[in-house]
Amino acid sequence: MRFERIIPSLLGIVGALIIASPAEAARLQFWRFNPSQNQLVFTTDSGVQPRAQLISNPTRLVIDLPGTTLGNSNLSQLVGGGVREVRVGQFDAQTARIVIELDPGYTLDPQQVQVRGATPTQWTVQLPTPERVESPPSVTTQPPSESTPQESSPSVSGAATQLENVRVTPDGFFLRTSGAVPEIEVDRSRNRRELYFDLENTAVSSQLAAEIPVGRFGVEQIQISQLESDPPTARVTLELSDPNIDWEATASEFGGVVLIPTSGFAREDEPPSVAPPVAQAAPAEPATIEGIQLSNNSQLLIQANQPLTFTSGWDRATADYQITIPNARLANNVDSPQLDASSPLRRVRLRQEDNDTVVISVQPAAGVNISGVNQPSQQLLSLELQRAGQRPPSGNPIPVTPPRAGYPPTDLPGVPNSRIVVVVDPGHGGPDPGAIGINGIREKDIVLPIALEVASLLEQQGIQVVLTRQDDRDLDLEPRVQIAERSNANLFVSIHANAISMSRPDVNGIETYYYSNNGLRLAQVIHASMVQNTGSADRGVRQARFYVIRNTSMPAVLLETGFVTGRDDAPRLGDPAYRSQMAGAIARGILLYVQQNF
Repeated sequence: MRFERIIPSLLGIVGALIIASPAEAARLQFWRFNPSQNQLVFTTDSGVQPRAQLISNPTRLVIDLPGTTLGNSNLSQLVGGGVREVRVGQFDAQTARIVIELDPGYTLDPQQVQVRGATPTQWTVQLPTPERVESPPSVTTQPPSESTPQESSPSVSGAATQLENVRVTPDGFFLRTSGAVPEIEVDRSRNRRELYFDLENTAVSSQLAAEIPVGRFGVEQIQISQLESDPPTARVTLELSDPNIDWEATASEFGGVVLIPTSGFAREDEPPSVAPPVAQAAPAEPATIEGIQLSNNSQLLIQANQPLTFTSGWDRATADYQITIPNARLANNVDSPQLDASSPLRRVRLRQEDNDTVVISVQPAAGVNISGVNQPSQQLLSLELQRAGQRPPSGNPIPVTPPRAGYPPTDLPGVPNSRIVVVVDPGHGGPDPGAIGINGIREKDIVLPIALEVASLLEQQGIQVVLTRQDDRDLDLEPRVQIAERSNANLFVSIHANAISMSRPDVNGIETYYYSNNGLRLAQVIHASMVQNTGSADRGVRQARFYVIRNTSMPAVLLETGFVTGRDDAPRLGDPAYRSQMAGAIARGILLYVQQNF
C-alpha cells in the first residue's frame, strides 16, 4: 500500500480561527454520509483535529481522528454510485478512523476534497464526484524486479483472511488484510534474530513481495511466506538487527494488523504518527496576515493565508512579548482586537517592520502569564495566555510553579547576542505520559514545568524562546522538529525524565544525549551545569539516535533529568523546588554555551 497524496487541509480557511482545544479523549458521537451531496458529516463530544489521506488498492479516503474513541454510532453504511461503503472503526487505542471506500474502477481528485470544521466538534468532508477510470489501480509493496518476484507465492483459496500488503509506517508496520480479523501467534527464533507473526487462516496475496527491505526500528527486512498448514497460515518474519527490541501485534477490526516496537526500543527513535505532515517549502510570496482575534480570553489567534514561520520572546526595551513573522505582510483591513477591562491583554500592536516582516507586540494584564506561541496549523499561530492560579485548558495535574524569590539565579551568564533563538521541547504530553515511575509519577508532568521555567529564565536574559508545547497536549515528533526548523532556531533542547525497571530503584542520575558532532559541545556544557547545580549522579554524555535530535539541523540535545524509577531521583523530580533548581541549571548551561559560541 502506498499513500497517493495527503489531502490538503482547509482548517482555518473555512470556519476561520476555530481550533481544537487539546483534550484527554474525544468520542465519535455521530456520523452520516449523504450520497446525494457526496458529503460526510460527523461530530465528537470534544475538539479533534482530523487527518485525511487518499489510499489506493482499493481506492479509499481515510479520515483519522487522533485522541478519539468510538461512541454508539453505526459501524458502516452501504452507499453506491461510485462510493461503495463508509465504515468506522478503532484503528488503535487512541485513533478512531472513518473510511470512505470507492467502488472498483473509481477514483477521486484529492485536490477537490475539502475538510471543514464549523466548530472543533462538528466537521464535514466534501467529496467531488467520483471519476470512472479504465481499470482499478494496482499497487504492489515494491516494484517487481529480478531479485524481487512479483508473485512470491500462489494465492490460497478458502482462507477467511487475505494478507494484501505490508507497509512501513513512521511507528512500525501495518499489515493490510481483507476478510475476517485474523488470530495472531507470535514466536521468536532461539538466537532472537527472527521474530515470527503467524496470521492463522490467512492467505498471502499473489501481488505481495516476498522480501521487503526496512533498515528501521532494528529490523533489516521483512519476509512474507505462506505456510503449508490447514487452515492456511501467512507468516510475517522480521529479520532483526537489534534482537533486544520486543514487538507486539494488534489486529484491527478495520482490516489490518499493526506491529509496534515496545520494550527495548529507544524512545522517540521514530515518529509515532501514521501519516506525518508533508514538509512544505517556504512560500515564494509573503504570507498575508488576515485576522487577529482574542479567543475565550485565553488565546490570541493569528490567521494567515499560507504557512507561517515565526520567532517570539520578550522585548527587554518595551517589556512587551513580541511575535516576529518573516516573509509576511499585514492585510489592509486587519486590525488589533478590541480589548476591555476584563481582557487578559492591555494592548496588542501590529506593525509592518519592513516590506516582508510583521511584528506583533503584546502586553499582558496584571496576573496574566504568556507561556509562548503554539502553531495548531501551518497557517495559524496561537499565543497562549493564562491567569495566575488558573488551570490550563488541558487540565494539567501539576501546576506550573512560579519562579522562587531570588530567581533568576544571580550567576546566570549574560549573553551579547539577543537574537539567539532556542527551541525548548518538553517531551511527551497528552495521552502519552512518557515514563511512569514510583508512586505513579509521570514523565510528562515533570518535564513541562521544568521546560516552562527554563523558557522564562532564558527570556529574562534576552534569549528568544520557542516552546514546542505549553500545556498537556499531544504532539508527534515530526512537528517538534518542524517547529525548530521553521523557527530558524540556533539551538534545540529536548527535556525528558528517564526510567528503568521498577526493580532497579538503585539506578539514579542525569544523562545527556547528542546525535551529531555539532551537538556534542552543547551536550557537554548543559550536562556539566545540571550535575554541578543539582548534585545529582553523573551518568555521562552519550551519543544516540533519538528522532528529535537526529532530524534537527541546529545543535541539538536530549536531556534526561533523572529516573522516575529511581529511589533518589523520583521524590526530587516530584518536588517543585527541585524542578526549579533543575530548570535553573539547564538555563545556565544554555546561556554558557551561547556566551561561548555566539
